[in-house]
Amino acid sequence: MDIQFNKNEDANKQLVYKLNERLKKVHLGGGEKKIASHHKKGKLTARERIEYLLDDPGDFLEVGAFAADGMYKEVGGCPSAGVVTGIGKVSGRQCMIVANDATVKAGAWFPMTAKKNLRAQEISIENNLPIIYLVDSAGVFLPMQDEIFPDKEHFGRQFRNNAVMSSKGIIQIAAIMGSCVAGGAYLPIMADEALIVDGTGSVFLAGSYLVKSAVGEDIDNETLGGATTHCEISGVTDNKFKDDKAALDAIKKIFDKVGEPETAGFNRSEPKLPKKKLEDIYGEFPDNRGVQYDMVEVIKCLVDESEFDQYKELYGKSIVCGYGRVDGWSVGIVANQRKVVKTKKGEMQMGGVIYSDSADKAARFIMNCNQRKIPLVFLHDVNGFMVGSRSEHGGIIKDGAKMVNAVSNSVVPKFSIVMGSSYGAGNYAMCGKAYDPRLIYAWPTAEIAVMSGGSAAKTLLQIEIASAKAKGKELTEEEKKAQLKKIEDSYREKLSPYYAASRLWVDGIIDPKETRNVISRGIEMANHAPIEERMNVGVIQT
Repeated sequence: MDIQFNKNEDANKQLVYKLNERLKKVHLGGGEKKIASHHKKGKLTARERIEYLLDDPGDFLEVGAFAADGMYKEVGGCPSAGVVTGIGKVSGRQCMIVANDATVKAGAWFPMTAKKNLRAQEISIENNLPIIYLVDSAGVFLPMQDEIFPDKEHFGRQFRNNAVMSSKGIIQIAAIMGSCVAGGAYLPIMADEALIVDGTGSVFLAGSYLVKSAVGEDIDNETLGGATTHCEISGVTDNKFKDDKAALDAIKKIFDKVGEPETAGFNRSEPKLPKKKLEDIYGEFPDNRGVQYDMVEVIKCLVDESEFDQYKELYGKSIVCGYGRVDGWSVGIVANQRKVVKTKKGEMQMGGVIYSDSADKAARFIMNCNQRKIPLVFLHDVNGFMVGSRSEHGGIIKDGAKMVNAVSNSVVPKFSIVMGSSYGAGNYAMCGKAYDPRLIYAWPTAEIAVMSGGSAAKTLLQIEIASAKAKGKELTEEEKKAQLKKIEDSYREKLSPYYAASRLWVDGIIDPKETRNVISRGIEMANHAPIEERMNVGVIQT
């Protein structure tokens, strides 16, 4: 092992340690006191409910663990946006699970809560995945109702999705395990089957206080909308259960009897581990964006038996394309090459930059994968497309458009892993969030922005200098340095993968060693949704 390998390994292991420490804090939700209070009511927490429900709690792929991280500080924060979502198996059937965390502001809905729930439904719809709602929410967080209630991607979109999913035959099961108030009452009742826990579960359009003020009626919440009322009088819910575990057992029995889904028919052989040690991925990938490395060596840590068949290996070298298997699943990989490479013409190409030949190569590879029904995996470490007169005269915009067109119109499932940089139009071409990856996860080394921190800071500083000059003022060198540092510090915070994850630009941050599992689980999930259309690339100039 060389010195750089050891440096990379140490740096990445430290970042993974910090990631795990942050996850521990997030998993506490509203904190230990809130959890203890929850237990006193005879209720399990959201994560305990999920753990009990799953066949294998260790096989839960969480989506949005860091949602709302660092946001809503003025009201004490909202860990995981007050809801736990993810993919796991229940009675052998892969499902999306959405569980309100009532230890966080009584499970109230914040703007990011709505965004996270909609993301969970989107994954369910795209992959024809059954969805289970474990409901325990006080409803909309009223001080922020204007950011949650009226717009297209706000709270009400969920109920519209409930109806659309029902029409598509996607199984939806809800268990009312706590409060279910106002508009939120529609979500479980629009599911195919609604279960309710006696004594703790309640569902109504208006609680007892609002009923009193609105119509003058004195009534307690249990009589108004408890389990007995809705199972024996209104018929709103289907069955009541004595406690959380009994309701969760009933969900397990439901899925134990569900028929087998259709499949897309993606190719899978016997899963095999890479020949390279999986741990070597820490040493092969640098945390420093200025250090060169060979992406092919990283890929060999991810693919079965470290076998990777490159496409056009000697052409368009700043992007690596090729075929391999991940946990037995056939995949097509599109990855950025960070090292400087020499072309046949003797030209040097910077690492992490997409050139015309690379874009052309990637576009053709993506079309080949669509023709062969092979899922695509994008590994991001990209600075963007090459700029300058030579690139512009060579048609970089046209060639970049080819790649973006191919990514946009691809019909096979796409999965993105943001390993390092993901800047500017490079993020788009490599299937960033806007291009509908079925899943998109980041490593702790990831950075997502229009451009790098250094480039952005210098650009913004030049604008400030020009603005000062226009007003007849000349900045001193000290003022320039101070302003540059201020800009860099602000920009650096927004480059962080945690900043991206808190806003759901990525579905989560993972230990690099978990990459194989994420890709495999993603393709298994996508295999529930048969592909019913062929790729149509529209107009691509050659």
